Amino acid sequence: MNRKEKIILVRIVLSAVLLVLAVLNVFGLPEEWKIFLFLLPYGIIGWDVLYKAIRTIFHGQIFDEHFLMALATIGAFCIGEYPEAVSVMLFYQVGEMFQRYAVGRSRQSISRLMDICPDSANLLQGEELIRKDPEEISVGDIIVVKAGEKIPLDGILLEGHSFVNTAALTGESVPREVQPGDDVISGCINGSGRLKIQVTKEFENSTAAKILELVENASRRKARAENFITRFARYYTPGVVLGALLLGLLPPLFVGNWGEWIHRALIFLVISCPCALVISVPMSFFGGIGCASRRGILVKGGNYLERLADVKTIVFDKTGTLTKGVFHVTAIHPKLCTEQELLEYAALAESGSEHPISSSLLEAYGTPVQQGRITFLQELAGKGIEAEIDGKNVWVGSGTFMDEKGISWHPCHRVGTTIHVAINGEYAGHIVVSDALKPNVRESIESLRKNGVEKVVMLTGDTQAVGEAVAAEVGADEVFSQLLPGDKVEKVERLLEKQPSGTALAFVGDGINDAPVLSRADVGIAMGAIGSDAAIEAADLVLMDDDLSKITEAIYIAKRTRRIVTQNICFALAVKAIVLLAGVLGLANMWEAVFADVGVSVLAILNAMRVLRFKNENKGSNNKGRNGYAEN
Repeated sequence: MNRKEKIILVRIVLSAVLLVLAVLNVFGLPEEWKIFLFLLPYGIIGWDVLYKAIRTIFHGQIFDEHFLMALATIGAFCIGEYPEAVSVMLFYQVGEMFQRYAVGRSRQSISRLMDICPDSANLLQGEELIRKDPEEISVGDIIVVKAGEKIPLDGILLEGHSFVNTAALTGESVPREVQPGDDVISGCINGSGRLKIQVTKEFENSTAAKILELVENASRRKARAENFITRFARYYTPGVVLGALLLGLLPPLFVGNWGEWIHRALIFLVISCPCALVISVPMSFFGGIGCASRRGILVKGGNYLERLADVKTIVFDKTGTLTKGVFHVTAIHPKLCTEQELLEYAALAESGSEHPISSSLLEAYGTPVQQGRITFLQELAGKGIEAEIDGKNVWVGSGTFMDEKGISWHPCHRVGTTIHVAINGEYAGHIVVSDALKPNVRESIESLRKNGVEKVVMLTGDTQAVGEAVAAEVGADEVFSQLLPGDKVEKVERLLEKQPSGTALAFVGDGINDAPVLSRADVGIAMGAIGSDAAIEAADLVLMDDDLSKITEAIYIAKRTRRIVTQNICFALAVKAIVLLAGVLGLANMWEAVFADVGVSVLAILNAMRVLRFKNENKGSNNKGRNGYAEN
């Protein structure tokens, strides 16, 4: 408890004691002097509310909760309801204390989740280590990270071997092994050993800094429910003040009893405070974003979290999203030579290309390329490669490329990308290169369907046969093959046109070459984008690892957040409507009014804090919801 909270608690206790003494009139003052006994505790507990009410009036913002409380309690003094005036202010401050505690707990939870930037870094200068602010370190500098310390900046590991904890970034508890030559990112914790790292990004461009900026800015993008509450409060508060004024003035003109009707009007004012809605709704979305961050899911704003709950169609890019994006040779079918010779000619021809398929051929060949054997090499984009190797004309490429060269070829029964090889004008055979699926892809897609996703679509630049085979294996409803990046945007736009009103379409890609499609979808989700600037810029949600199940978790968090927001709105409005009606009819006193304001606010905020809790079925919970996650 900080100093400010202690002072509030002392004021509450002191004013409560003085209120009891005033009610009991322990000093034996005459009736006309008793008001001073109540003004003392009222001043102690309510001076800051009165000050804020006066200040907001001068700033042109008259109708807020402080104005309503000040007007109601001063009015109670005017009609002689001294104990009620002090009690309302006292319980209002008690409620505010609980609200501050609840909001503080929420913010502390999120702050702990995002406490990923260390305050200093160990800069290596010669043989000496100098402690410096990470912002003062430049690209190319060498830093040292000791065991148990957080990595302050992105870089390349020069010396050392360790298992780094990436839980703060990805939500995964399994450490990741790093060795010399590996990229390391800021925000991870060095598990053991001494790491020497060469910095590759300045602090402001580091992964940890971008994540912090992303989460801090998320509150600026408000969900529709938040915007509704803001507009609602803007008109609601002046409306209830006018309603209270009419309630206190009109009925007495016809039935008399001015004191009773003014009392009812004051009760009406206390009940009508919109605190529960104004505080709990934004806090629910803030908590949802914080919960997702802890799971390694970065959400750029409450509006995207709310839209995610409406997703009925998910479109996946294949390579790097459903598959590992790492190609391997899975079959070699020679016709005029041996398997080793066919692989050798293909690898030598592909040695000058940066394409992942070329890398897979060189990896399978496993022997350093002797450049002296290659006397001519030309790559024809999208077709193949012409080369002269050992004095022989070698053509390596697609079936279309073979057709252009007049080579008779035949397809392969194996699923994958087929690379055809011709030597001196004769078909020499083909090699099949395949990309393996990521683990648990089918299970993740089935889980998405359980969470309300109705249609799963896959986009790929591969051949139709490969696309259909992968789609059948993962359980996709529809597949579009042989697409260029521009074609993917067109397909997504057509799917968006067919999307039913009130639903959303999400696109899931690797966040680098899928940026145009990520931006076009209702919700763009970048996977495995840790350290990727392109992903963070293009996507609405960024999953910090390659785990497809995180998409299901994100949708679950989004739906749970919206459900809690709806609960708070319905609960607050229902209770206020009932108690307001009771107040108008004279069936509610100040105690019910205090509950309708402070009590409802506290309950709504405590309900909103539930968003921060997340338990999945792997944690051993016995209370699982329909989606495989524990309800709490």
